[in-house]
Amino acid sequence: MIWNFFTNLILLVFFTFSALPSGINQDVNIISLLPASSESIIVADKAAVLSADGRYLLFNKNADKQQPIASITKLMTALVFVETNPDWKATYQIKAVDSVEGGKLHLFLGDSLNLKDLFLTSLIASDNGATIALVHASGLSEKDFVLRMNEKAKNLGLSKTVFVEPIGLSEKNVSTAREVSLLARKALDNPDISAAVKLSEYRFQTLEGRDKFIESTDYLLFDSEAGDLQALGGKTGYTDKAGYCFVGRFKGPGGEELIAAVLNSPGKNERFRESKKIINWVFENYLKSRN
Repeated sequence: MIWNFFTNLILLVFFTFSALPSGINQDVNIISLLPASSESIIVADKAAVLSADGRYLLFNKNADKQQPIASITKLMTALVFVETNPDWKATYQIKAVDSVEGGKLHLFLGDSLNLKDLFLTSLIASDNGATIALVHASGLSEKDFVLRMNEKAKNLGLSKTVFVEPIGLSEKNVSTAREVSLLARKALDNPDISAAVKLSEYRFQTLEGRDKFIESTDYLLFDSEAGDLQALGGKTGYTDKAGYCFVGRFKGPGGEELIAAVLNSPGKNERFRESKKIINWVFENYLKSRN
């Protein structure tokens, strides 16, 4: 027990004051500081908390075990889309090929809108139809778009992350809690993605004059009991195989930022409660001693 305390203290000092490279491919140097007994504080099958630079695994519950990630997939879709350098003012009309079953739909056949509104609908509301429409609007075929998603995962060093489609409906879209956290770190560093996932709601009009109102699936943006913990946005996911999932970025009372992922939580709201729980656990055990 004493040895664990001093080991963690030494690593904490190193974590706090070292000037470390921030590239995701440096994750080979991630150090786990977590006592095994702490895994029991949440029910979710898998979870991870990473330092803001992605180098330190501060909470680990089966963090390297693969599983389906459902709509968390849309973070990679968004990342690949923004790298096509879209003209946000360009317009797109919803077509029959954009029809996807599952989830709440906000856009319908014939709706015309600019790419920024399409992008925001995909990320804020986790709208499946808007997401596939975004892929079609990219100018790439679905096959080529997914190839880019997998190439991006490889370039980021995400060796256990695989995509077969860009929405998240397939159980073959898999990753781990650690790698989902690294993906979120990269995605949320993009200003367009970061701004989107911070929005709790959004209103716009189609070019035909139809009013649209979308709400975020990230309930932490509506949390009135967050205390000193600030939610900076994230991405939800759910399928029967994936369970309830969430990954997001948080800021603590001292300005420290952490990324948390919870996979296969037992309930829609539980994934948010458990995300807060492991983030607060890290602040209590590793960061409070700095003050």
